[in-house]
Amino acid sequence: MYNLDIKNIDLNDSNEKHQVEAFLEKFNLILDSDIECTFVAKFNDEIVGTCSSSGNVLKCFAVDGDLQGEGIASKLITHITNLLFDKGIYETFIFTKPKNITIFKGMGYYEVYSTGEVSLLEGGMANVKRYVESMLKKNGLGNGKKAALVMNCNPFTLGHRYLIETASKENDEVVVFVVEEDKSIFPFKARFQLVKKGVEGLKNVHVVPGGHYIISSNTFPSYFLKREDERLSAYTMLDAGIFGKYIAPVFNIVKRYVGTEPYCPMTNSYNAALNEILPGYGVEVRLIPRLEIDGVAVSASTVRNLIKDGEMEKVRSFVPETTYEFLVSDEANDIMDRLRK
Repeated sequence: MYNLDIKNIDLNDSNEKHQVEAFLEKFNLILDSDIECTFVAKFNDEIVGTCSSSGNVLKCFAVDGDLQGEGIASKLITHITNLLFDKGIYETFIFTKPKNITIFKGMGYYEVYSTGEVSLLEGGMANVKRYVESMLKKNGLGNGKKAALVMNCNPFTLGHRYLIETASKENDEVVVFVVEEDKSIFPFKARFQLVKKGVEGLKNVHVVPGGHYIISSNTFPSYFLKREDERLSAYTMLDAGIFGKYIAPVFNIVKRYVGTEPYCPMTNSYNAALNEILPGYGVEVRLIPRLEIDGVAVSASTVRNLIKDGEMEKVRSFVPETTYEFLVSDEANDIMDRLRK
């Protein structure tokens, strides 16, 4: 048994951070930009293992090849999960390559879903089936057939409203899942309220938080998938698969609505993944042409750019009145300042 020194490094110390980056580089890995905490295992003052976290996601693992099988990964994960436990985080998730699943299963993690390139595992008190069933109950939804949309709404626009309204006209019941992670300029609380207020007249529409298992592309790790196209493909296939396998059957979702996207390759790739995967779970994918105003496709990115340029009158023509009222209110001052800068 090796005499290991395990410590939580200071990521603000450029020397310590560089040592971790250099160690990961040996494994062709990178330190993700959103890392909040990193533990290292040292032997004879040399790093022989590392593990990091961002929120409740564990990532950026590596253990020296000569010392694999010595329990170093388990010790690192124990330290980092204890720290998260002290912060009140009792559910943890790991993105890793499928070949590493058995390592983490031995530490009490369970596979949620895998694609060819990536696996999502959960540990601690996390349980995807129980969580999704709780989401259904908490939001007071019944067992009838439903259509669904998943939206970030950064911010909520007339394009979002048009897509929801289309689904509302074509279905008895519609669920709008708002991506819950706070990785956008507009925080989740603001985005959620903007959607709720923006669809108030649509009586068959339910707006619900997206929860842990609707994955934000910003949360998806890049440390072991360096090429952008690989990351994009793996993210979209994983998120679509989790929705089809777990969320759709519990909510009895039979249709998923998505909008065409003339500006964003990631959205196009995501739509393609939904088309490939969801029909296998009995979910029809409805692709709705993007709303255009004066020949311009309405998108949240267009609205953000107009805000940056101080074109608030133009913004008004692209968003519901409820969104505009929020944008010009004192409550939105910090958001608007960040956008303009």
